[in-house]
Amino acid sequence: MTTLPLLPNFLAGRWQTGAGNGTTLLDPVLGTSLVRVSNTGLDLAEGFAFAREQGGDALRALTYKQRAGLLSEIVKVLQANRDAYYEIATANCGTVTKDSAVDIDGGIFTLGYYAKQGEALGDATCLLDGERIRMGKDPVFQTQHVLNPTRGVALFINAFNFPSWGLWEKAAPALLSGVPVIVKPATATAWLTQRMVQDVVDAGILPAGALSVICGSSAGLMDQLQPFDVVSFTGSAETARIIRSHPAVAERSVRCNIEADSLNSALLDPAATEGSEAFNLLVAEVAREMTGKSGQKCTAIRRILVPRAVFDAAAQAIGTKLAKTTVGNPRNEAARMGSLVSREQFDSVTAGIAHLQTEAETLFDGRSATLVDADPTVAACVAPVLLGHRQPAQAKVLHEVEVFGPVATLMAYDDEAQAYALIRRGEGSLVASVYSTDPTFMARAALALADSHGRVHMISPDVAASQTGHGNVMPMSLHGGPGRAGGGEELGGMRALGFYHRRSAVQASSAALDALAVSGTTLKY
Repeated sequence: MTTLPLLPNFLAGRWQTGAGNGTTLLDPVLGTSLVRVSNTGLDLAEGFAFAREQGGDALRALTYKQRAGLLSEIVKVLQANRDAYYEIATANCGTVTKDSAVDIDGGIFTLGYYAKQGEALGDATCLLDGERIRMGKDPVFQTQHVLNPTRGVALFINAFNFPSWGLWEKAAPALLSGVPVIVKPATATAWLTQRMVQDVVDAGILPAGALSVICGSSAGLMDQLQPFDVVSFTGSAETARIIRSHPAVAERSVRCNIEADSLNSALLDPAATEGSEAFNLLVAEVAREMTGKSGQKCTAIRRILVPRAVFDAAAQAIGTKLAKTTVGNPRNEAARMGSLVSREQFDSVTAGIAHLQTEAETLFDGRSATLVDADPTVAACVAPVLLGHRQPAQAKVLHEVEVFGPVATLMAYDDEAQAYALIRRGEGSLVASVYSTDPTFMARAALALADSHGRVHMISPDVAASQTGHGNVMPMSLHGGPGRAGGGEELGGMRALGFYHRRSAVQASSAALDALAVSGTTLKY
């Protein structure tokens, strides 16, 4: 009997294998065992101290331009190993090639973006935040706000849906800032994260302690955090509440960034008619968002708001597109959509759909179709399901429960004000998209929705070919959202560096501030 390999963790500057049998990672389509992970017995205190002291000191000794150069070298290593990453994603994540690309190539692209942005910062070792401000009538005494890298470690507790992008979209600005990274990937899909870290470590690019990976349980990780550390979490609102209430955050003021549940919306212009350009753009984007990554995106469309007059037409058009989506084994080119990440997630999504159906009618259900090259009793495959509600103001569950799979709910609205009110029932989301040919309406919608969304994505015919997609998170734009979505902020170009720096007001003479400016460069967003 062949023993499954136990993936090593990289902590305290060395590879370490956890004790015990660990947790077995599975192929979510075939049900076969792949590898095991465990961090039992690791000395977490040693690992965090090593990263904080050795890794942090070494990174902060470099300039922003030098750290940007390290990111560029990481990009080269990851590009050279892309084929291996796609194989792992197929086996462990159950994703078809185009969905794997969003994760793998998206992560590499984000690294490259921050490498270029960091190079432009030059040989500075601190950032100047804004202009000097006089402290009185005499200009000799002024204040200059500065941003210095925090003298701590960045702990990332990541979600299962993006094992590549979820790491690098956080690690890129952290490493560029001069802050060492410890990543704890979600166990179900940890293999890809571990392999990427392994390739970077083996290439000898980063200083010892700058990048660590711990696979398996998250127990004890938060206990290691100290006042100048930061923690970034992506996952459920329930786990987010535990993190926020942990003494590290509640008592030691560890900086915390959360990205949690989000009931994202798509809104069709009230003036749109069946078959119009705006109508067709919405239909295409909804179908793409429901099926991309099998609906396992924090930014996926969950609620679709359309004028009451086109409700039935929209249901028919979206259902027709969804019916063309073949679901099954990603190794088979006939499959256009793969599986969920695990059978456990399959059960959760199936139960979630049933829960939503207590309030909504079923407009399209693709689950009766035969899977492509996959056993429905084994594979974690769920076909797209479109639900609907003609009086969504009367609904409750549909505005409160996010089902993390290929399911969305079509909702009818009667006027613009009602549409905005229904969208706000989500209590804060990552993104809302608006479909229209009227710039005035789009501007009005943007202002109405911006306060409750991290991003408002406007799609009109003139940008149809160039728009980046409702659910695609681009490094130059903000990612995060208020309220239910977690209240966090990531990316946003150079804004991302703020989370890993500490702002301080230096009050001094003009001469002293002139000397200080030699070490810094003005941060430009």
